Amino acid sequence: MFTRMIEPAFYDTDALGHINNTRLPAWFELARNDLFRLFTPDLNPKQWRLIMARMEVDYRAELFYGDDIELRTYLTRLGTSSFTVTQEAHQHGTLTNVGHTVLVQYDHQEKRAVPIEGDLRDALAAHLHSAPTPA
Repeated sequence: MFTRMIEPAFYDTDALGHINNTRLPAWFELARNDLFRLFTPDLNPKQWRLIMARMEVDYRAELFYGDDIELRTYLTRLGTSSFTVTQEAHQHGTLTNVGHTVLVQYDHQEKRAVPIEGDLRDALAAHLHSAPTPA
């Protein structure tokens, strides 16, 4: 499991005084950089080997400005060429948001999915965990 701390900026808030719901997908993408480096260590977009097939976010509780947010990133499924990344946002010890993203290892020149094999598969398998129970 990978973890990152986010310090919300004032501009991350909305008129209701909490973190705007559009920020979570962006923060989750930032937190996926640790997984991206398993595929492309220098994050060079010309060497990119992934595409996104699906993304969803469940909003369980509000997040607020002024306190750090912990993002946890791990896999909940590892298929032949695709995998599901599950991410959690926690603030004050409370699980506030859960995101699921399906990524596919992809050959952009051949326009096709590529099997995940060998050391890469082992590295991804090391981050497999169970998803949190639905709220």
